[in-house]
Amino acid sequence: MGLLAGSPLLAQQLDDVNGPINVHEFEEAAKRRLHKFAFDFIAGGTEDEHTLRANREAFSRVALTPRFMTDVSDVSTEVELLGMKLKTPIIIAPTGGQNLVIPSADEIVAKAALATGTPICSAVGVQKLLADGEPLQWWSNTIGHRTKDQAQTFARRTADIGGKGIVVTIDNSYQSNRDRNNRNRFDYGYMNLGVPKEGEVRKPVNPARPAMWQPHTPSMTWQYVEWLKSGAKIPVLIKGVLHPEDGAAAVKYGADAVVVSNHGGRQLDGAMASLDALPDVANAVGGKIPVLMDGGIRRGGDVVKALALGAKAVLVGRAPLWGLGAFGQPGVERVLQLLTDETKLAIALSGKRRPAEIDRTIVKRMNAWR
Repeated sequence: MGLLAGSPLLAQQLDDVNGPINVHEFEEAAKRRLHKFAFDFIAGGTEDEHTLRANREAFSRVALTPRFMTDVSDVSTEVELLGMKLKTPIIIAPTGGQNLVIPSADEIVAKAALATGTPICSAVGVQKLLADGEPLQWWSNTIGHRTKDQAQTFARRTADIGGKGIVVTIDNSYQSNRDRNNRNRFDYGYMNLGVPKEGEVRKPVNPARPAMWQPHTPSMTWQYVEWLKSGAKIPVLIKGVLHPEDGAAAVKYGADAVVVSNHGGRQLDGAMASLDALPDVANAVGGKIPVLMDGGIRRGGDVVKALALGAKAVLVGRAPLWGLGAFGQPGVERVLQLLTDETKLAIALSGKRRPAEIDRTIVKRMNAWR
């Protein structure tokens, strides 16, 4: 994983944006700089964090079986997705609580996305860039609305300001039970206020009743897809799919893409790893709409494995936030560039030239590496 915790070079190298050589080391750098309140919010999962760990462990059970003696002198990471030409199959996932890391974080991450040509899912932070006419490839995101009128208004507003689609997170009907946050007496009412200032006293979460069971949109059904699409003719992506039948339902009810995701291990602990769910969901969708995936991506080789198992592209959530927490916008840009460069190299070393050429013939499921 790069630098060891006891390395004498660790502190010196992790204080320079060009010091960390991979996403793991950016996480180390962010942990050194961030308030525990913020780091635990980003890094943590729910309850015993089985699903959080499973997302990473799943990649160790998939091996690449590269093909050689093919011409890979011209390699590209470009993909076409929902009418957009993307420089990379890596998309910044919607992530809450970014302002716990740094003020105006949403706008800073959006600027990094623009600078690196990376698509971004974001509910806020992009408006100024879009108003200035910047060529930002942006999808809005939502956890749903209670009425058809609210959904239609949201869809129209997204389209009017330049959104290329709407990502609907469907696995967030209630606030989950996150032990790290509960231990830190994290109060979601202070989400946008940043970390506590020295000496600041905030009303703690009641230890006897942690911040769970807070309803978000528990009544949302597949009808919501129609609500959005009747408001604006832009793609609707369903994020949070793990069961093949939900993948098939997304097609049936008019979704334009699905994102295989367990919310980064932050909703239902014990849910299966995203990578493990991916092949069956892709089979159920049957190529009718694109399938994307998020959960556990830390290396370019991870991206290639996801593409091989049926994803058109991947979403990354924590990785950009490690860059943000360590070095602000330059850190986000470097993390995104590292992932893109690693992906390009992994494509070439797999004997392929384009993401579209990658398929299941170059992967094999196996027991975890020992």
